[in-house]
Amino acid sequence: MFRHQGKSRTLKHNLKIATILSFVAGIVNVTGFLAFKQLTTNVTGHFALFIRDVADFEVWKGTVYFLYLFSFLFGSFLSSFLIEKFKENKKLNVFVIPTIIECFIFLSIPIISNTVEIKYPDFIVCSLLLAMGLQNSFVTKISNAIVRTTHLTGLFTDLGIELSQLFFPESHPHREKIKATIKLRIYIICFFFLGGITGGFLYSKLNLRLNTLILGAIILLISLFYDDLRYRLIRTKRKYKQRKKLHTTNKSD
Repeated sequence: MFRHQGKSRTLKHNLKIATILSFVAGIVNVTGFLAFKQLTTNVTGHFALFIRDVADFEVWKGTVYFLYLFSFLFGSFLSSFLIEKFKENKKLNVFVIPTIIECFIFLSIPIISNTVEIKYPDFIVCSLLLAMGLQNSFVTKISNAIVRTTHLTGLFTDLGIELSQLFFPESHPHREKIKATIKLRIYIICFFFLGGITGGFLYSKLNLRLNTLILGAIILLISLFYDDLRYRLIRTKRKYKQRKKLHTTNKSD
């Protein structure tokens, strides 16, 4: 699901990566809000608060919201930059590096919180926004802009449009394609919601606090290396079949 791109990518691949990444985003969203009372998966609210402070001539106060915006932007830039830089390397899954960086952030924050008192919570919020920028960027590139997993505003808008199109079959004859897209949107929304519930339960009821982020890192790592291992097994199996076929052909000659 991390490797297939372009024409080789199917709805099944997009559903798999959408459910995993939206679940992780749901965990991060709730954990960040419960810990710091800030949104950590999107920047829409932060932009509004930044504009409010600028309008009130409190530019310095609004700097923190600018840093939030910049962190998400930089995460998106960094992810895309790394993918473009290494995409010529056929032996490397270019989406590994951004995912590893995201996992590193999710693991570092709990370690820091368990070791020392967090004196600069805004730095942690920036780190989570950077991680979400990384994720949103690479899933957008993987799915050719079909899957977005870190915020729901656009998803609900697209879902509403696509549901309305089902009532006009003459104008929109490709009903199966529309239904497949609707299914994808619903999966993302449901798993974002499920990730939020899981994150809230672990954070509050089990008192894991920021250690809840470790679950997000584990899910990403398992998904990434399972996908990579599966790809290598398939490639090895194909090579074995080709060698066996060649050996049989040579033997018959």
